[in-house]
Amino acid sequence: MFWTKEGLLWSEDVYIERPMGYGTSTKGDVVVKHVQWRNAEKRLRAPKSSYINFYNWNRVKLRYCDGASFTGDAKFQNETSLIYFRGQKIWEAIILDLLPKGLGNARKALLSGCSAGGLASFLHCDNFTNYLPKNASVKCLGDAGFFLDEKDISLKRTMRTFYTNLVSLQGVEQNLDTNCTSSLNTPQLCFFPQYALKFITTPFFILNSAYDTFQFHNILVPNSADPHGHWNRCKQDPAACDASQIETLQGFRRDMLLALRGFLKDSISGGMFINSCFAHCQSESQDTWFGVDSPRIHNKTIAEAVGDWYFSRRVSKEIDCAYPCDSTCHNLIPSTQVKSV
Repeated sequence: MFWTKEGLLWSEDVYIERPMGYGTSTKGDVVVKHVQWRNAEKRLRAPKSSYINFYNWNRVKLRYCDGASFTGDAKFQNETSLIYFRGQKIWEAIILDLLPKGLGNARKALLSGCSAGGLASFLHCDNFTNYLPKNASVKCLGDAGFFLDEKDISLKRTMRTFYTNLVSLQGVEQNLDTNCTSSLNTPQLCFFPQYALKFITTPFFILNSAYDTFQFHNILVPNSADPHGHWNRCKQDPAACDASQIETLQGFRRDMLLALRGFLKDSISGGMFINSCFAHCQSESQDTWFGVDSPRIHNKTIAEAVGDWYFSRRVSKEIDCAYPCDSTCHNLIPSTQVKSV
């Protein structure tokens, strides 16, 4: 399984693709769609030889709809509304539906996603592995899902507050890794990948920018921390950042690498591609995945790094130099800033 920003799941026998944009689906439903390779080839826009690793895998698309990366299981009621949060049950029902349709016979599978889908990969990786045959090669990839538990520029923990409230509202804690939750005084923090990662036993690949634009705009510099808009020009163009702002961004990168240090050092089966591009989600587009001018670290594309890791050809842990040294970047600054939390 392979998830892009929308969220994909590739397997040699079944390929599950899931739209996983951050937030809630406007359609409010879940769609499961089996997609044949002929459609996948059009989507990837590359000859078979370029995708020899995954080109003939099957896929299925699942529409993201719950707002908590398929981990919620609760209901909320006040004087006017009754809302059911059933992301975890939706996840389980879909997998159980797919198993007799071919997923249960998969020999190779890659569960992946981008943004909220990348977060879902961290949160569901081991659970997904448990559904598949013991002799299957099952691995997971999180693209732009390594959301940091980081203070914003006003020294408030905006993202921690947001996640803690989300976990409480949707009853997520019961579905988090119990090894993680039992190890922390604040078990809700296991919704952050940096705390859950060391408890994931399935081989995992982390694809992330050290200057992820969603995290830059919503964790490090949310609107609530910059009411006068001093960071607006910097957010829209890194070249417009002053020296103080660049140092703040470099501090964010250092904190991300610090959070990944144990994984880099201790994980034998893990892989990573941490580049210095201002982007959010890099596996969904041919331009950044495996294009002629796609981002590279040590002259290796994202697709090559993932292939080397999945098929155990060589150690694949790539970390870029700090901005602005990387000339291969596609700095994907959103034209309309993502709504801040």
